[in-house]
Amino acid sequence: MEYRNELKFLVTEQDLALLRFRLLPVMAYDVHQDGDCYSIRSLYFDDMEDSCMRENEAGVDDRRKYRIRIYKKSSEKISMEIKEKFRGFTKKRSCLISREECERYMAGQCPAFRGDMERVAKEFYAAHAARGMRPVSIVEYERTAFTERVGNVRVTFDRNIGVSDRTKDFFSESLPLTPVLPAGLHILEVKYDEFLPDYIAGLLEIGSLRRTSFSKYYLSRINAIQNLV
Repeated sequence: MEYRNELKFLVTEQDLALLRFRLLPVMAYDVHQDGDCYSIRSLYFDDMEDSCMRENEAGVDDRRKYRIRIYKKSSEKISMEIKEKFRGFTKKRSCLISREECERYMAGQCPAFRGDMERVAKEFYAAHAARGMRPVSIVEYERTAFTERVGNVRVTFDRNIGVSDRTKDFFSESLPLTPVLPAGLHILEVKYDEFLPDYIAGLLEIGSLRRTSFSKYYLSRINAIQNLV
């Protein structure tokens, strides 16, 4: 399925402990996960009019986010991503880029265009060139991910979400971060294709889940704006 369902919930550390206990016998850890969790750091881009942020704030249904992502603070794998939302469904497309290309974008420049670029890279390049896209914020957090083949389900725990506007320090080992949630609060995400299997839906029902439209990118921008006031 090209577009997927994506549900988000605000949860406590106790909620996550209970959910982990329930899910582990049924769902597998993500194959790329080494241990209980792994870190994700995303560099977000927006145009000179902050269109991505404003569309998120207004709840525009057909919108895109542009970001570059690394894992475990390592430049070994650098993923360029375009995340789309349409009629309540989401779709993420990605491709790998080199550190040199990433650093060009970090500096507000376009790398050399190549005809053999993957489609995502070409779209990212076009948006950057036509709209003046520039790096605006960094979001980092620790993720625990569970997967299930039936329904193509992915359940993730995103803990200790922090943000920074020091975009030039994207590859820094010691990037200072500002928390965006009170201590002990985290985000649970549930993603699936056409249906969520009943046995997983039942395991997720703990009586205290609070649905949210939480956007890590939007809160990172709001935090940066508040710091300027």
